[in-house]
Amino acid sequence: MQLPELIDTYCQAWSDPSPERRAELLDTVWAPGATYTDPSVHAVGSAELLAHIATVLARRPGSRVVRTSQIDAHHGLARFAWHAVEANGNALPEGIDIAFLSADGSKIERIIGFFGPVKRDAA
Repeated sequence: MQLPELIDTYCQAWSDPSPERRAELLDTVWAPGATYTDPSVHAVGSAELLAHIATVLARRPGSRVVRTSQIDAHHGLARFAWHAVEANGNALPEGIDIAFLSADGSKIERIIGFFGPVKRDAA
């Protein structure tokens, strides 16, 4: 699986309404024991991440996560921007994720997520 497909499959796991399908999607890209950390949660392993995703989707039924940038990658790391979209098409918060990839690049071992745009220093 190429890197764009890996990242897009990960985003689909945040978007699919079916818990079974979310688990299948995540299983194809998530390394055993991988971690997910954002300002609201630290999840270890796929079960914890899937539980967190289910909580997010319960608050915003029908929402989905869409990658909004190209993927920058080097040395087993990848960075990409995304935003969440409600079922009615309204854009929700945007963010940036940093992915740590397995040695062969086939799985995600860690995601660190940030919400909102990067704030600039005042000039």
